[in-house]
Amino acid sequence: MAAPPPVDAYPAAAATAVTITADAEARGVRDLKALAGFEVAFQRRSGLAAWTTRHWHSWAVVHLKHTERSLCCHAAAVVLAGCVSTNVAPQALAFQRPIVLLGEVHDNPQQHALRAAAFRAHVAAGARPALLMEQFDRQHQAAIDAAPRTADGVIAAGQGGPGWKWDFYKPFIDVALAYGLPIVAANVGRDEARRVMREGLAATGFVAEVPAEVSGTLARAIVAGHCGMVDEATADRMALAQVARDQQMARAVSAYAARGVVLLAGNGHVRTDVGVPRWLDAATRARSEAIGVLEDGDATSAFDRRVFTPPHPRPDPCEAMRRPAPAPTSAQ
Repeated sequence: MAAPPPVDAYPAAAATAVTITADAEARGVRDLKALAGFEVAFQRRSGLAAWTTRHWHSWAVVHLKHTERSLCCHAAAVVLAGCVSTNVAPQALAFQRPIVLLGEVHDNPQQHALRAAAFRAHVAAGARPALLMEQFDRQHQAAIDAAPRTADGVIAAGQGGPGWKWDFYKPFIDVALAYGLPIVAANVGRDEARRVMREGLAATGFVAEVPAEVSGTLARAIVAGHCGMVDEATADRMALAQVARDQQMARAVSAYAARGVVLLAGNGHVRTDVGVPRWLDAATRARSEAIGVLEDGDATSAFDRRVFTPPHPRPDPCEAMRRPAPAPTSAQ
């Protein structure tokens, strides 16, 4: 099948393609052949009659590839207000700066759908950012670069652990592979983080001078995130590991800043007061935006912009920690 014209030549048409694909997904379209009915709408709204049905189908392969995995509106989340509740219109999740620090609640499928749609639209409009991922540790970068050019191949090479819901991240990886974007392991590995906790930040080459308000805020968040079951001294050491991760992500952002960046990371990492933005140089920070993708009711405001989705149903994470351990049974 012939490839569509280069998206760089038709950024407006590309953005229209994403929007109409979202319309198709919202109406339940799961078959590429069924997209023929949307061709007329595409040509009318883009003014680009040169894109034939076969071009449209080729384009749609990338944008519909993961609809079977969709747990919400997927790409339609960009254009349909019914998918999200937000303090700004859902359309506002369009990236406004060349460097995007994009937060998430890791297990919220609506957020991942919204973010993936925004990323696809950003690339479709001509941007060619590096895709930086908290989900991969930096020691696996060479393996990722040499991996088979499939999402599964990249995840396997990056030794993506079972703690991540990889179906949420495959749409990002697929787009990066389709457009030849760098996929960058942006995190610090567990062993390195443990060394930081034992020996301090300088032991592995990180900046040791951390403002007290940064380390204090992080330590308090760690105590809260562990349901109050972590003592202060342990939380202080864990905060150092968090700083190491944020500094490493900031270094990766700076390394790819010239071409543009989209960093996928938890909301805590993209906070403007204590996260990655804190460790960027002034010029890079001026070209960046930190977007908190939060659940309704989250009052955290330390972001350049915030977008809200409904909370994802989940058990109380503190329930098991509060439950008393079963009494030992006597030997029979």
